[in-house]
Amino acid sequence: MLSTQGYAAMTAKTALQLFSFERREVGPHDVLITITHCGICHSDIHQARDEWGGSIFPMVPGHEIVGTVARIGSSVKKFKTSDRVGVGCFVDSCRTCAACREGSEQYCEAGMLLTYSGRDKDGQPTQGGYSTQIVVDENYVLRIPSALSPAGAAPLLCAGITTYSPLRHWGVGKYHKLAVVGLGGLGHMAVKIAKAMGTEVTVLSTSEQKRKDAERLGAFEFALTSQPETFTRLQRRFDFILDTVSAPHNYNDYVNLLKTDGTMILVGVPDKPTLLEPFPLILHRRRIAGSVIGGIRETQAMLDFCATHNIESDVEVIPIQHVNEAYERVLKGDVRFRFVIDLASLK
Repeated sequence: MLSTQGYAAMTAKTALQLFSFERREVGPHDVLITITHCGICHSDIHQARDEWGGSIFPMVPGHEIVGTVARIGSSVKKFKTSDRVGVGCFVDSCRTCAACREGSEQYCEAGMLLTYSGRDKDGQPTQGGYSTQIVVDENYVLRIPSALSPAGAAPLLCAGITTYSPLRHWGVGKYHKLAVVGLGGLGHMAVKIAKAMGTEVTVLSTSEQKRKDAERLGAFEFALTSQPETFTRLQRRFDFILDTVSAPHNYNDYVNLLKTDGTMILVGVPDKPTLLEPFPLILHRRRIAGSVIGGIRETQAMLDFCATHNIESDVEVIPIQHVNEAYERVLKGDVRFRFVIDLASLK
């Protein structure tokens, strides 16, 4: 076993703290990664505080992992030592179901194995990237292009693919009008990626303070959803809406902003249900859909796309000793736009 240091939530009611644990030994198909950076995702907070239920403690969060290959197993073909690599939200899947066979492991019928707060095939809990190292099967490891910085690339492994995947799946591109609801960790990546796809992007936000950020990121327009006239002025404007907001809000207001045959895609996860009115959908043949991350092949395509278009996440790099403060700042929206932990601080 490999002795590892990390920061863990010991229970749902306690702050994260220094934690020593063991990783499995490197098997024939495994890659040992020395972690250099790990992003902080809002879902880390939900999981560490057991807000979705089913969390496994002690828990080392983190699924936006970038590092370098320290050792490879005897049968590894895809990587060599010193390669810069990444690990996203999952580290295994059944590999045999229809979803896995087509490269959509995120929709594995048996359930993808989460990078943390999951249980592997031996029943052992997985632990994430707020740590010094991780062992992952080579088939679930990503190659980080050299054009991307380690800190700027880390959030791409969740926030980047969460927004790239639905835009690609629904064919969003040139001549389309897209509204991005919310300008946080997910929303700012959606603006950057959609803009690079040639899409006209409007940011819908509750905060006037986000206007300059939206303009800097390349949005065509910015509109305040706290002003009722916004929903009147923008009726039937958009081909697509990408809703990134995790706070409870009224979907019905946004549905009316879609054109006929428009699609509203949900990637945010509010903790309370929202009542949905059928008539705005029925009268204009509109759709509401959902999406979650992407498969390994698509995630690699996203990383390559971002490298080609010089897209990285806007980040604030912190030492791991500030992780609990960072959690509180995330909840207050006090970050532009993603925290990334420098794991050198753990050593």
